[in-house]
Amino acid sequence: MSVGWIVNLIIFILMLVLTVLTLVGAVAGLVHAVATRPDAYPAIDTKSKGFWVAILAVCSAVAALFGVLRVLTLPIAYSGAVLTSFAGLFLLASMVGTSVYLVDIRPRIDEIQGRSWFRKAA
Repeated sequence: MSVGWIVNLIIFILMLVLTVLTLVGAVAGLVHAVATRPDAYPAIDTKSKGFWVAILAVCSAVAALFGVLRVLTLPIAYSGAVLTSFAGLFLLASMVGTSVYLVDIRPRIDEIQGRSWFRKAA
């Protein structure tokens, strides 16, 4: 077993975990965005509901695609090949879009609607 093989396996596992977390967050955000009233988005001075549903749907699709591709490349991870690519920037963009919705938009919408998804009510 070489050092390159171990490093490549660590990168593989880390990217797989990040992909799964992104997918779960994007799907949760998409469910939240679909369940939210359309007038809530202009009330917090942000883009429309359709914009956020589209962004989160694309983020979910990208994360799902990269999750499947990551699992299919498992034999390559064991061969010692490097699994980083330019296409990983799409996954990064998906992570950013999902994070912006979950960290910025969702809490403000929940605040004005008096709901508390993913956390206890105060």
